[in-house]
Amino acid sequence: MNGSLPTIIMFVALIGLMYFMMIRPQKKQQQKRQEMLGNLKKGDAVITIGRLHGVVDSINNAEHTVTLDCDGIFLTFEQSAIASVTPSENNGSAVAEEKTQTTVAKDTEETSKEDVSEDEEKKS
Repeated sequence: MNGSLPTIIMFVALIGLMYFMMIRPQKKQQQKRQEMLGNLKKGDAVITIGRLHGVVDSINNAEHTVTLDCDGIFLTFEQSAIASVTPSENNGSAVAEEKTQTTVAKDTEETSKEDVSEDEEKKS
């Protein structure tokens, strides 16, 4: 019994390590993907697993299919073929404007800092 106790402890530790390094992150990733597909709606820009870019035209939840408008060509895909989703422009425009304003503010701040340092160098 003395010789088997360390073996059992190592085996349990290995299974615990496998759970935290492999199984748990995979479950989180699956949950995030299911949430992404659950929030899918008409007008969202999507990229399929084949790297085809399109806009969602209709969603059939009964058959788990999505019809995409790819520059006037309507294609039907399984929902599982959606690799990533970009929300429709109505929802994303405010976020994009906010990011642009933040970027402009940071650029202006960095430019003013550079101007101050250049003025100090010229004075020296």
